[in-house]
Amino acid sequence: MLTAFTILVLIALFVLLKTFVVVPMREAVVIERLGKFRAVLTPGFHFLIPFFDRIAYRHETREQVIDIPSQGCITRDNIQVEVDGLVYLQVLDPKQASYGIEDYKRAGINLAQTTMRAEIGKLTLGQSFYEREALNETIVTEIDKASDPWGIKVLRYELRNITPSPNVVHTLERQMEAEREKRAEIVRASAEKEATINVSEGERQEDINLSEGEKQRRINVAKGRAEAISIVAEATAEGTRLIAAAVQKDGGSAALKMQLVEEYINSLTEITTKANVSVVPLELAKIQGFFEGISDVAEGVPANKERM
Repeated sequence: MLTAFTILVLIALFVLLKTFVVVPMREAVVIERLGKFRAVLTPGFHFLIPFFDRIAYRHETREQVIDIPSQGCITRDNIQVEVDGLVYLQVLDPKQASYGIEDYKRAGINLAQTTMRAEIGKLTLGQSFYEREALNETIVTEIDKASDPWGIKVLRYELRNITPSPNVVHTLERQMEAEREKRAEIVRASAEKEATINVSEGERQEDINLSEGEKQRRINVAKGRAEAISIVAEATAEGTRLIAAAVQKDGGSAALKMQLVEEYINSLTEITTKANVSVVPLELAKIQGFFEGISDVAEGVPANKERM
């Protein structure tokens, strides 16, 4: 009797457990009745008809992250790269996720891989690196469009790694080194050009400054000479006016003539002293005879006085 009672208790507990179900907040439960879809249970406490209703599927309603395995892709410029990523999706319709596709996670992974391979093939290697955001948006649009009948929503896609083959990496490194050397040569050439321009500009400015200085010096010398000539001319004019005034006075003409004779004699004496050839002008001979006559007259005057 104890064994029969135990069996009855166990059967009652089993029936009781099949009578109700508690759905967690993060899940959605699909119920089938006699093999046909009956309802989608939302989070909370629900009653079931034992042996008629059963839980067919449980779906995670939170946003899910699916890792896309790495795969080989060929870019538009025929370079092989290894690409992997992450896809973020969410179940919006548990019924479609249960009956529209066998395994939406596996289908999402395969769809993301094929879409990613197709989109990478449209871009060159360089474009695939700096157009990652546009590539992610394109892949999300394509996956979301294809997965709409499955009752899931693809929220976003992120390319994680784009890895070229070792040979391509080596070639890219050599290309980058060549580009850096090219830029360095351009910078050095630009620096040398700028230095040459600066030196030529400096020499040009120096020549301009020297020429301006020489020009100003000549202008100053010319102004000095002009001022000196002006001063001499004014002094000469003043002297001439003074001489003219003196000549108009009594005895002025005789004094002027005496002065001219004296200057003439001094100048002629200086010339004959420095010259190697002695030339006596006719006027000098007359003057010399004049002075000799005066000398004779002077010598005769004392003799006459003695005779007297």
